[in-house]
Amino acid sequence: MQQKIIILDFGSQTTQLIGRRVRELDTFCEILPYNKFPKNDPDVIGVILSGSPYSVHDPEAFQCDLNEFVGKYPVLGICYGAQYISHSTGGKVERTESREYGRAHLKSVDNSNPLFVGFEQNSQVWMSHGDTITKIPEDCKVIASTEDVENAAYASSEKPLWAVQFHPEVFHSLQGKTLLKNFVVDICGSKQEWSAASYVETTVEELKKQVGNDRVILGLSGGVDSTVCAMLLKKAIGNQLTCIFVDHGMLRKNEFNNVMEAYSGLGLNVIGVDASEKFFKDLEGITDPEQKRKIIGRDFVEVFNAEAKKITDAKWLAQGTIYPDRIESLSITGMTIKSHHNVGGLPKEMHLQLCEPLQWLFKDEVRRVGYELGIPASLIERHPFPGPGLAVRILGDITPERVKILQDADDIYIETMKKWVCEDGEVLYNKVWQAGTVLLTTVRSVGVMGDERTYEHPVALRAVTSTDAMTADWAHLPYEFLAKVSNEIINKVKGVNRVCYDISSKPPATIEWE
Repeated sequence: MQQKIIILDFGSQTTQLIGRRVRELDTFCEILPYNKFPKNDPDVIGVILSGSPYSVHDPEAFQCDLNEFVGKYPVLGICYGAQYISHSTGGKVERTESREYGRAHLKSVDNSNPLFVGFEQNSQVWMSHGDTITKIPEDCKVIASTEDVENAAYASSEKPLWAVQFHPEVFHSLQGKTLLKNFVVDICGSKQEWSAASYVETTVEELKKQVGNDRVILGLSGGVDSTVCAMLLKKAIGNQLTCIFVDHGMLRKNEFNNVMEAYSGLGLNVIGVDASEKFFKDLEGITDPEQKRKIIGRDFVEVFNAEAKKITDAKWLAQGTIYPDRIESLSITGMTIKSHHNVGGLPKEMHLQLCEPLQWLFKDEVRRVGYELGIPASLIERHPFPGPGLAVRILGDITPERVKILQDADDIYIETMKKWVCEDGEVLYNKVWQAGTVLLTTVRSVGVMGDERTYEHPVALRAVTSTDAMTADWAHLPYEFLAKVSNEIINKVKGVNRVCYDISSKPPATIEWE
């Protein structure tokens, strides 16, 4: 039995953060659409209802059958989840004239209630709602308020049911982790057995059963996801694994040779395929980001199918798909954030079964599993890199010439970051979650070089800090570093005459521009 918390997603931007916080408590959780509660699953120990972009009064508001789990498992409603429970069970939710958004402080906290054990009076929380609960269900009592919100939290006196109008999962709720620990560990009874070591042990056994004696093909990219995926499969099935590294022509500078060299000492059977001509031809004139991703995903599979025909006993295609990939590609509200290279481009005619050993892991969990498998830190700590490569970092259509410009600019940026030592002695590259360069081919910028007027493209530098890629803040890079990088790019990369730095966070922006 693997204990699990079910998180029902009503479309909130922070649903994935709830999942991360639960995982930080060494407890497995599964995020499911609001109306897909798994009936008769013996592993479920608790249920969390997320927030939502909708009001409970909206005709299109998401609804679920509370009878499937309320009274049967401990339940925690968050924001919309709290309002939906009240609205559906005899309470009252009303629209307010102004949206309640931002920091608030709890008062009258009932520390005798198991959800608020260890909470301080005046504890800061984060509100984000347009409606408010003006009446709670008959069997419930208020267990916390704020100055403006009387029913900030309530609990049932008859059932294991709790609800909060604030967001405990976000950073600004200073004791949010305490609240979630109280719910997951103390109320739901989690044994906190979810760990990298247990994941390796369980997944290796599952892979042996899933694959049997079949041969598996895996696409290597040099990134941490595919690296960990490969080593996990190697541990499970040994020489039944054949790795293929596809060069679609939009990798970082010298990436193909560097990746092949990096894996030479890991005992992996790697086949290198240069398919750049095919990718460039199929991307010619394409500017829409989704089309780029779809084409690259399609071509990627076609190349694999071609290679699979050469390996007569291949039955499985393994991918390093991780949990955020699957969540962001799942349209709960009807709007997909973006199609992922590993998820969105797989055609129905693919002749290999799909194997995704990392599909339940967030990025930092993938790294922990990598260390558990003994993979060198130089491979584990590499920044994430998008599957479509530089194709989604070139705004406009893709040409080999433009890729070369971006490769050269990006190489200066990343290599300088790897050499830059900060005042605390740590290398700047290791302080950043992900960094990359974006080429704005749709914009031309006037410049002066020597006595000549130039009319070339700007590039934007992007660097963010994060733990799971679901949220990210822009990295506060040293001005001296930015000045050095800007100067070197403009002086050494023909076609670029301006360098900008992106200071947008996720949300509202995404990490990649496309």
